[in-house]
Amino acid sequence: MKCLPPSRLADWITLAKVRVNTLVVATTAGGFYMGTRDPLDWTAMGITCLGTALVAGGAAALNQVAERDTDALMERTKSRPIAALRRSPAEGRMVGAVLSLAGLALLWWAVNGLATLVALATLISYVLFYTPLKRYTSFAAVVGAVPGALPPMIGWAASRGSISDLGGWSLFLIMFVWQLPHVLAISWMYREDYGKAGIPVLPVVDVHGAMTGRQAALWSATLVPISVLPAIAGIASHVYSIGALVLGLAQLALTVKFALNRTREHARLVFYASIIYLPLLWIIM
Repeated sequence: MKCLPPSRLADWITLAKVRVNTLVVATTAGGFYMGTRDPLDWTAMGITCLGTALVAGGAAALNQVAERDTDALMERTKSRPIAALRRSPAEGRMVGAVLSLAGLALLWWAVNGLATLVALATLISYVLFYTPLKRYTSFAAVVGAVPGALPPMIGWAASRGSISDLGGWSLFLIMFVWQLPHVLAISWMYREDYGKAGIPVLPVVDVHGAMTGRQAALWSATLVPISVLPAIAGIASHVYSIGALVLGLAQLALTVKFALNRTREHARLVFYASIIYLPLLWIIM
């Protein structure tokens, strides 16, 4: 049976990276919940998550427009709608602009101006800084961790009306540091693909992987003390601290193992450990 090409709606969903952006929604909800002093306003949290999801989807679409040439060269991305020439760059820009503006308008109208500004900072840092920088330096991964860490701050700003508290910044720092060993593991697993597309992720530049392993272990080690900051800030309990330390040390052990023996299998273990680590940490929190 001949497979039918994806529909326009299916391609728009792919452009918005709906599956990947479930993490954005989850961490936004987590930030809103942790920032709430009064009884939880479920409607406000839902609107905040929806607005953030729209902005994240718009950013993802605009990113795919900008990276359509390199996406077409990599196995894992060549089937994306614009890279595969099923949709035009103009259509991708339209989807990205509509989603982004709708999300920002919703946050401004139904939440507050501060949450809107944090969402706008997420969009700008992802599309205008991280996306073009990826072509020139492996440091782009650190820059890209900033917009990836801002969703809980959107939730915090929405519920608390401020981002001056240590509690909100502790959530940002956890998300920021968590992403780096996660991204390094992905980059190592697909380093041939990135090299073919000319994207200088660290495992492409660092051919033998010694620096990649050290960086992954260093960031995982940094995450261990960073992860207890919510308890220090008074938004989580001592039970959370114990759970955070156990999770952090377990992930660190796997990352050190990868640093010592840089195989695809060990990188995959770090990748899966990071995916398990984050939701468990938020649940304990």
